[in-house]
Amino acid sequence: MDAIVIAAGEGTRMRPLTDRRPKPLLPVGRTTLIQRIMDQCVDAVDRFVLVVGYRAEAIHETVGDDHRGVPVEYVVQSEPRGTAHAIGRASDLVDRRFLALNGDVLVDDGVVDDLAAAGGTAMAVREVPDPGNYGVVETSDDRVTGLVEKPRDPASNLINAGLYAFEPSIFDAIERIGASPRGEYELTDAIVRQVEAGHDVRAVEHGGTWLDVGRPWELLAATEHVLDDLGRARDASTLSGTQDPPDVKGAGDTHAVRQIDGTVEANVHVEGPIVVEEGARIRSGTYVEGPVVVRSGADVGPNAYLRGATVLGPGSRVGNAVEVKNSVLLPGATVGHLSYVGDSILGADVNFGAGTTVANLRHDDEPVRMTVKGERVSSGRRKLGVVVGDGAKTGIDTSLNAGVTLSTGARTGPNETVLEDR
Repeated sequence: MDAIVIAAGEGTRMRPLTDRRPKPLLPVGRTTLIQRIMDQCVDAVDRFVLVVGYRAEAIHETVGDDHRGVPVEYVVQSEPRGTAHAIGRASDLVDRRFLALNGDVLVDDGVVDDLAAAGGTAMAVREVPDPGNYGVVETSDDRVTGLVEKPRDPASNLINAGLYAFEPSIFDAIERIGASPRGEYELTDAIVRQVEAGHDVRAVEHGGTWLDVGRPWELLAATEHVLDDLGRARDASTLSGTQDPPDVKGAGDTHAVRQIDGTVEANVHVEGPIVVEEGARIRSGTYVEGPVVVRSGADVGPNAYLRGATVLGPGSRVGNAVEVKNSVLLPGATVGHLSYVGDSILGADVNFGAGTTVANLRHDDEPVRMTVKGERVSSGRRKLGVVVGDGAKTGIDTSLNAGVTLSTGARTGPNETVLEDR
């Protein structure tokens, strides 16, 4: 069985984080979004076909020509012409039943297995309270009878979860559809055509985790979910190299999984789950409340404070008297000293000057708002800090307001208070 993974889009709603990388390569835990979904397919497939477009070379460089021993081939969608067009690009390579997955969706492991085992054509569906914002699926006896994109009056609470298993006949259906009003060729139109032609399309209900990682705060939610899984793991043998070094205070917590392959100096206090990869260092006096992941080459402390679902990317730096809470630092990001970063995402090679402080809470306790594609929208999160593009730098004693975005390469001056996007 093959797996076609769509990874061609620009991810414009995720900017500035996607200015220099495709969205499927954004980090989630210790891997990337696309590699995580591929991990979940490994036991069910014997070949991957990745549909790439925007910054395709970065995906090829990261994933390579095989993933955990499963061969990987690539096809290019040079223009963003919709999901059906993306799947159709693989028609010359695929002539048997296959999985079709988006490279930016976070789901539990079981749904991929359920689709693979369903037989024939199948699509994952799930119940949501607000189906009008999605593709709404109508069913009868677990068979799809209708599918409507963002209807004003939804006929059910079931939505299309964007994960499928297809027979090769879907390629014929794709060739027969026209462009949608937004000028794209929609996979849902091809599925409707198959339903109308009498093809059996099974609805595989998925009640577990499903997160469409399309906006920056959803990357934080994905990270929280993945690291929460780490916190729930009770069998330390599932993590190679798991150990409790004798010089780490707090190591007696029997409910915490710890994989410490890097250097943890004396007088470091750890509570909860933590991963310290080979080549990473946590210096003396640091206090950690997991789940926390410190990637290879990252350097923490001395006297730092890490807490919440935090991931420090490869080569990142968190220095003296710095607190990082529930945040993601991409490779090379630096928060050198005397700073606070909460509920935020810092792009690659960002540098926060001494004393930079992030606000992550509105005084009226309303959800923090953030700009997405030029429109100010609610994140739905009570706590949300800042999103900072690659290479941005702040001057000393900069204050960044909740919901602010700093664009790629942005600069702030000393003692600045930044209340609007820069």
